[in-house]
Formats: sequence, C-alpha cells, structure tokens
Amino acid sequence: MMGLLAAAAAHPASHPAASQGTQSAIGYPSLFFLVVLGSLVPVVPTGALVSGAAVVAFHQTEPVALAFVFAVASVAAFIGDVALYWLGLRGVRSRNGSRWLHRLQQRAEQGTLERAERQLDRHGAAVLVLSRLVPAGRIPVMVACLLAEMPLRRFVRGDVPACLAWAAAYQLIGILGGSLFDKPWQGVVLAVALTVVIAAGPAVGGRVRKARRAHGDRPEQPRTAP
Repeated sequence: MMGLLAAAAAHPASHPAASQGTQSAIGYPSLFFLVVLGSLVPVVPTGALVSGAAVVAFHQTEPVALAFVFAVASVAAFIGDVALYWLGLRGVRSRNGSRWLHRLQQRAEQGTLERAERQLDRHGAAVLVLSRLVPAGRIPVMVACLLAEMPLRRFVRGDVPACLAWAAAYQLIGILGGSLFDKPWQGVVLAVALTVVIAAGPAVGGRVRKARRAHGDRPEQPRTAP
C-alpha cells in the first residue's frame, strides 16, 4: 500500500480522469484490506496508511475522494475490531481460552491493562473512543472489555464512534501534510513520518520508565574513604 501511495503521489497524472480511476480501483480496496488486517494483526501501520491515502485524495480533483478515504478507513477499522473482539470473546468463554485472547493479553502490559480496567469501570464503552485515539491504547482497552465479558453488542455500540473518530483524526493529519506541499509525495512523507512518531511515543515512554525504575532499584555503591 505504501508503494501504491508513493506511485499515486509521484504521478499526479497527465490524464487526471484515467489516473484517478486507476487509483480508486486499486487504492481503496488495498486500503480496506490493509486496515482490516492491521486491526486483526496490530503490526500494519494503519494510521500511516490512512494519512497517506488522505494526502493523495486531497490532491485529486474529485471532491468525494476524501469522503471515500474516510468511509473505507472507518468501516475497515470497525470490521477488524469487531472480528478481533469476537475471536477474543470466544476465548474468554472457552475453558481452554484461545490463541487470539492469549496474544492480546501478551500485547497488553500489566500496568496499562490495570489503567484500562479502571477507565472501563468509570466510563464504560465510551472509553473505546479514547483507546482508538491514544497510540497503543486499543489493545489494552479491548483486553479489559474481554476480561469484563462485555457483550459484543455493547462493544459494537462503543466501537462505531471510536472508529469514526480514529479515521477522522488520521485523515486530518493527511490533509495537513497535503496542504503544506504542492507535490503530493512530499505530503505523504510528512504524514507518514508524523504518524510513525505518534505511534512510537508510548513505546519510547515505556522504555524510559523501565530504565528509570531499573536505575532506582540499583543499590547505591558504598563510598570508599580517600
């Protein structure tokens, strides 16, 4: 998908109608598939894909291009979330659990999971909106919902606004990147870089906190007399 975005951005097309039709036929299905996949297997940079696609759409002449990106991204994220939650819920109700539930629990740090559980107790399904907007917040909140055995119907009601807000947020990043440069590929680079930095923030912060805790747990070395 990143290759498709780069190609679409680098060639604004000497024949706009033909080019935009080709981009729509290839780009939207690819965006849909990769966002669904990234929701199920959280290794695909879905935020970067949406932002990059928004940059390309921003530079097109079709007025509905941005609306298509928003619709495709939000629907794909919703389908991926619901499918993943359904698989995890089967594991919660099974005696032996499931590999999906086990993988989700492995990806959620204990401290983050405990905070997610407290937020779930206070705000209910509304916390799903925040979990989608906060980097690395989706999985801990989903695990908290699973452990609380939130019904699928209630999860769906909370996940609809969450996916809409997520798609809108990353599309705004793409629009910002696209508006700053005349050439689409420059906007794609900026938008992807911003989303990567945002996504890497929690991981870097976690490593810093672990390093500080490890440093604080070290016993002080006795000073020797001169």
